[in-house]
Amino acid sequence: MKDVLEITKWVTVVALSFALGFCLVQYLVAQPLHMAAFLVLCILLAVGLGLLVWQGYRGWSRLAAGGVLLIGFIAGYLVTTFVFLNQSEERSLPALNLPPADQRDHTAVIYFTHGEPPAYSPLPWIETFKELDADQVSFIPKPFRPFFFLKFREEYLKVGGSPHNYIHMDMANSLKEAFRAEGDDKTRFYMAFLDSNPRPDESIIRALNDGANRVIFATVFVTISSHTKAGQDMVNELNLEKFGVPICFSEPLWNSETLQEMFVARADEHLNGTDKSKVGILLVGHGQPEDWDRIYPTQTEQEILFRQAIIQKLAAAGYPEENISLAWMEFKEPEIGDVARQLADKGVEKLFVFATSISASSLHSLYDIPEAVIKSGIPDHIEVVNLGAWDDDPMVIRAIKEQVDRCR
Repeated sequence: MKDVLEITKWVTVVALSFALGFCLVQYLVAQPLHMAAFLVLCILLAVGLGLLVWQGYRGWSRLAAGGVLLIGFIAGYLVTTFVFLNQSEERSLPALNLPPADQRDHTAVIYFTHGEPPAYSPLPWIETFKELDADQVSFIPKPFRPFFFLKFREEYLKVGGSPHNYIHMDMANSLKEAFRAEGDDKTRFYMAFLDSNPRPDESIIRALNDGANRVIFATVFVTISSHTKAGQDMVNELNLEKFGVPICFSEPLWNSETLQEMFVARADEHLNGTDKSKVGILLVGHGQPEDWDRIYPTQTEQEILFRQAIIQKLAAAGYPEENISLAWMEFKEPEIGDVARQLADKGVEKLFVFATSISASSLHSLYDIPEAVIKSGIPDHIEVVNLGAWDDDPMVIRAIKEQVDRCR
């Protein structure tokens, strides 16, 4: 009987410590409504295990029980992390019911952009981690990735959700209105996101079912990158050629002079009497891991060329070129805080901060970039103006339409 009780005690330590590892991961990655429950469970399990080991064992047995507890905890943590990081979004495509050829009578524009779920969702980043791992890109080691999701969730909670998708819906509607203003009342428009639903393949199937005889894939990104490739891969898997439906992929917007001019117009709009010589301008690019530069070199190259072109236009508009600087949000240097301090040291009175590569307000433009500027420690007398992402600006819509028009 004593042996049975002793075995039961050891099994309990193993089971509870494994459960503690499980609950910790769940707390780190859970939806906001559930995280408090997992935190309470973690505390109860930790206290219960501490009492069990302290009161149920003596001497070397206590040390052994502590070791078993640690091993069980690590096992529970790693197994739960592995399962979490290997989940996939369950997604079903609509059936393709192509109308007869004589009933296909219009062009479909698929407005394709990044997408960011309005509320916290780990799935897009799980897919990104899978991409990074497949390309053997060095990033956060797998055991520590749940802590990344903790920070990611905190950003959602601080911002109060992301308006990114909704702004893009407004932008797509503005693009549609621009077509209608020219008398085009036949072209139909469909949203497609990389990291939210609907995805490109679903949107194209719906367009074909609606009778599209031609598809224009409007690429609302600044560069050719892993993101644009992922979207095109989804489309190419549909093999539209076998249905006799031609498709044209519009170019991304890094070389759009209209979009570049938008940054000048927005800076002018927010001067509010400040002399241009006293304005510092920080153009923040997104950045990607250096390992990805070897696989997708166009992203970094085009981000740099895009911002250099903006600098030339700002300088031509009277902003001193020495007061305009580039920084990267992540993966690359110089970092935002370092460049913000350098601009402050030049005696500027106002600092404009642009998220140059972010197409619509997101966690990056609403939190990450402003937070980096705040933490830079620049003097309080310098007015910082976050001019953010592109958003539904008339010049942005014109730039997108110009790229789409090249496919018409």
